[in-house]
Amino acid sequence: MIEVEHLSKIYGSTQAIKDVTFRVEPGEILGLLGPNGAGKTTTMRILAGYLPATAGNATIAGFEVHTQPMQVRQRIGYLPESPPLYPEMTVEGYLNFVARLKGVNAGDRPQRLNAALTGCNLQDKRKVIIRKLSKGYKQRVGIAQAIVHNPPAIILDEPTVGLDPRQIIEVRNLIKSLADGDTTVILSTHILPEVSSICNRVAIIHQGEVVASGGLDNLMGQLTGGSTFDLEVAGNQAEIAAHLQNLPQIRSLEWLGHEFLPDHHHRLRISGDADQELGKAIATTLVNSGIGLYEMRRSGGNLEEVFLKLTTTELGASNLEETPLEEIPLATDLAEPEPAGDA
Repeated sequence: MIEVEHLSKIYGSTQAIKDVTFRVEPGEILGLLGPNGAGKTTTMRILAGYLPATAGNATIAGFEVHTQPMQVRQRIGYLPESPPLYPEMTVEGYLNFVARLKGVNAGDRPQRLNAALTGCNLQDKRKVIIRKLSKGYKQRVGIAQAIVHNPPAIILDEPTVGLDPRQIIEVRNLIKSLADGDTTVILSTHILPEVSSICNRVAIIHQGEVVASGGLDNLMGQLTGGSTFDLEVAGNQAEIAAHLQNLPQIRSLEWLGHEFLPDHHHRLRISGDADQELGKAIATTLVNSGIGLYEMRRSGGNLEEVFLKLTTTELGASNLEETPLEEIPLATDLAEPEPAGDA
C-alpha cells in the first residue's frame, strides 16, 4: 500500500532525512518512532504531498507522490500535529466542507459524514461550534476530516500530543479501529507505549535515518540475541511440552517451577531466534490446543531498551546486526534538530 524508497530531504545545508526506506502493507499500523527532531514530520509531510523530496520515491496505493500528487491526495487522510480546523464552523458544517474539498459526491456525503461522526464518536457534537470543544474532541474532529472520504491510507502526525490520559486512551482505540479491513495507517510518535499499544510494526528513525524497522519481536531480538518469553500455563506438563516442542521457532524451553501457583499451573521460559515471530506462534499454538494461557510476557529486553540503544548510536540497522553490542559507540547527543516548524 505504501512504499518509501531512499527518500531524502535537504534544507539548505541541513539534511532533515537521509535515505529513508520502509514499506507498509494493507491493514497494518506502522509507528514511525523517534526522538523529537529525528525527521518524522518531514517524512510524513512528503508522503502527504506537502513537501517535495530532494531525492527518492514514495508511492501510495500505486501512485507516485511526486508525479501524481492529486491521485495520492484523493487516497490519503492526513492529520498534521495541529489539526486544520475552522473554529467558527460547526463540526457537521466543517466535515461537509472537507468532504466537498475531497471530491465526495453530493449523494454520498450524508453517509460519509455519518460514518466519520460515528467512527470518531462525535454524533452528539455535530451541531457544536468547534472552538467550544475540548482539545480531545478537536483531535477527534481532526481525525474525522482525515477519514471522511474513506481513504485507503491514513497518515497521523503525533495524534495524541497534548491530550490527557483518558483522551489518549480514547484516541488510541479510535486509531486501532481505523485499521480494520485493508486500511493502512502510519502514525508518528516519540511515545513508546503508543507504539506498543497500537502498532503492528515500527520504523525507528534517528538523525534522519531509519535505523531499524519490522515487528516489535524482531527489533527486540536484534539487541537480546533472540526472543524470550515467560509464561504461566495450565494443563498437563507433558502435553504442554509436546505441543510447544513442535514449533520450529523455539530454541529452548525451561520449566521454572509451580510454587505459589494453583494446581496444574506451571511457569516456563521459552527462547527462540530473533528473526522469528515467536510470541505469536506460542500464543496461537497454546490457544488452539486448548491449553490455558494465563500470562505471557517478554523477558530479557523491551522496547525502551531497543529505542535507547538505536537512538544513541551512529550505526544504521545493517551495521547493528554485524557489530557486537559492547563495541557499539555512543553518540554525544540524541538527535540533530530539524528546521523550525518540523518536530
